[in-house]
Amino acid sequence: MAPYGVRHRAVDPAPMRGFSAEQWAAALEGAPDAMLCVDAEGIIVFANEQSVRLFGYQREELVGMPVEVLVPDAARAGHQQQRAGYMADPRPRPMGLGMQLSGRRRDGRQFPAEISLAVSGSGKDTLITTAVRDLTARLGEGAERDRLRSDAQRDRARAGAQQAERMDALGELAGEVAHDFNNLLAVILNNVAFATEELDAATDSDWADLCDAARRDLGQVQWAAERAAGLTRQLLAFARRDVIRPQALDMNAIVSSVQEMLCRALGEHVELATSLADDLWPVLADPGQMEQVLVNLAVNARDAMPDGGRLTIDTANIVVDRDSVAGGSKAQPGRHVRLRVSDTGVGMTREVQERIFEPFYTARGAGSGTGLGLATVYGIVAQAGGRIQVYSEPGTGSTFTITLPATAEAAARAMTKEPYRRESGGETILVVEDEPALREVTRRIFSRHGYQVMTAANGPEAIDIVRDHPGTIHLLVTDVIMPQMLGKEVAERIRRMRPGIKVLFMSACAGPLLTAQGRLEPDVALVGKPFSEADVLSVAGQVLDQRFHTLR
Repeated sequence: MAPYGVRHRAVDPAPMRGFSAEQWAAALEGAPDAMLCVDAEGIIVFANEQSVRLFGYQREELVGMPVEVLVPDAARAGHQQQRAGYMADPRPRPMGLGMQLSGRRRDGRQFPAEISLAVSGSGKDTLITTAVRDLTARLGEGAERDRLRSDAQRDRARAGAQQAERMDALGELAGEVAHDFNNLLAVILNNVAFATEELDAATDSDWADLCDAARRDLGQVQWAAERAAGLTRQLLAFARRDVIRPQALDMNAIVSSVQEMLCRALGEHVELATSLADDLWPVLADPGQMEQVLVNLAVNARDAMPDGGRLTIDTANIVVDRDSVAGGSKAQPGRHVRLRVSDTGVGMTREVQERIFEPFYTARGAGSGTGLGLATVYGIVAQAGGRIQVYSEPGTGSTFTITLPATAEAAARAMTKEPYRRESGGETILVVEDEPALREVTRRIFSRHGYQVMTAANGPEAIDIVRDHPGTIHLLVTDVIMPQMLGKEVAERIRRMRPGIKVLFMSACAGPLLTAQGRLEPDVALVGKPFSEADVLSVAGQVLDQRFHTLR
């Protein structure tokens, strides 16, 4: 009994007369598609092995069944009409042009199909050879291509939107930087003009009063310049371009060293409490930057507690395991030190928390700060390989949690921050700086303290001076980023000419001197720009006395 109650009909071999069964099998058996031979009444008289595989029937089941058994139920009645129409004018052609055709397997499953028809004989001897190809894989590949194409278009659209957002953020950043620097430059320019006018108008009778006024104006210039320098340092820290000197640190010692400073910054209306873990693991970080993190977080907390409150700093050792990472922790598995700073302030909404680390963003309104404090904290923590998270709710205060990877190195002892003082012995110094005004400032600093100073505007000029100078050159002081030749190359070439010369680099962003980990290369002495007279004399003195690595 055939499926659907269709009874096999005995097949009349007459339509195949003139050809043996073996000849038909040889012709159709090796075809890559399912090949069926159907007589004028729609009965299958031959099926190759691919038909058996495609439809799931045995060959003896297929032969003698109506071909409609292989057509889906919904299309079966229509197929009989189409077959009758085809028999009225049989000719080779694809079946169902412009239509989605389907076949039906023995288990009832349907599949997309491509069907071609060929005809031989005429009248009752007509034999239709049908080639059936399963399109499942091809359509799947097409769907995958469509999906990939759609994903690519979506990715391009997303990248374009992200680029637009970055450009908007960059424009906002540039605008805020320009705003703050313009304010500072206005202070500098006008106070310099005031001092100049006062000195120009001075007479013997009022000289002392005018000098006092000029000193006050110049004091404002110095204040504005120091604010500008601090702003650039914050920008560099946020951008992770600040020059750092990481070392193994005890975060408990860092907290203790800035505790007095924090109390002054918080004021009498805010209580400071600390809870420091015993045997805290050391971390690898720049001590100055970690101090800045604590100060910035404390100032942020103070502003969130205008009516007073409590600031708590605590430390702990924690171990992040793979289960924690799977549960959502962003820290890498392993040992970490947790630094937590909590306040009892006004708290933050979720919207504020999502933007709290953006540069120049502040929830306190315009004119209440640069908005770089927490952005700087984020940059410093990220540069140290750590993570920072904030938890807050309106009215319940805020908690900033920092996790830093522990290091196996022993924590270094705290070092004095007093500037290194050295009396000049008349040593010769070569200053290489492409900015004329800064080159002259550097020359004056060293000259007025008893050093012999030569200057060069670039690397090639410096090399010529070293080649022609008959005496000893004790110290090379060179900018890092210069046209024609970077400071590192200048130092390498001069060291080959003068093996005993010592080198001090000057830069605000010392990328060429950094390792792949963003750290200053070993045995490199650097003074950051902008520097004060005391700064550059202190570091130069350490380098000349070969004490740089013990005091820096």
